[in-house]
Amino acid sequence: MRFVALLAAMAATLIALPAAAQKGKPEPAIPFAVDKVASAPVSDQPAAFVVAPDPENTWVLDLSSGGRVLIRLRPDVAPKMVERVKLLTRQHFYDGLPFHRVIDAPESMAQSGDPKGDGTGGSTLPNVPAEFSRLPHVRGAVSAARAQDVDSANSQFFIMFGPRLAFDHNYTVFGRVTAGMEWVDKIQRGEPPQHPTMIVHAYIQSDNPPAYSDAPSTKAALPAGEQEVTLPGTTPPKP
Repeated sequence: MRFVALLAAMAATLIALPAAAQKGKPEPAIPFAVDKVASAPVSDQPAAFVVAPDPENTWVLDLSSGGRVLIRLRPDVAPKMVERVKLLTRQHFYDGLPFHRVIDAPESMAQSGDPKGDGTGGSTLPNVPAEFSRLPHVRGAVSAARAQDVDSANSQFFIMFGPRLAFDHNYTVFGRVTAGMEWVDKIQRGEPPQHPTMIVHAYIQSDNPPAYSDAPSTKAALPAGEQEVTLPGTTPPKP
């Protein structure tokens, strides 16, 4: 009996020891649930990069290739070229101009902005000095075309179909396509193309452009503040 009582006392002591030994000591850290982390689905797609809307610096090009292209302008890195493009756009300079030089690799770009349609023209405004930056010539980049003089950019520009890093620090990148790259891809190739794709209309988004149109309007715009009036007994003109 004494032996049985001694065994019972020893068992009680062993059970009580862990609790007593931990008095005054911090609780042990709980290990990470590695199995739960490892079992989470893993995506090979990059995280979405959300850019805040900026209508005043969004260039809208309606192309005859079938749709509307949105270009985010970058006045933070190319303020002079962005100012030039916005000014000419609001003067309707780009409406009706062709993509006169459209090349796949290695240049991989579509060029427009020349009223002559042959790459030798520009606006009547002074040339814009170079504004080289860290922005690369990757797919969708929009850059200023120029002659041999690095400070000879004016109205012409080109959109990249693919990367051409040899252009970096040699041409001024002033924007990038954010929507409608599928319409850029459909621009007719050639130097010049046999049936060139046209810029039907160009807008700045903050000017509230109308819905996309694949044909230029033949109706003259009324002076600011005036409205069209239909006389009694006449049929209103079709839009």
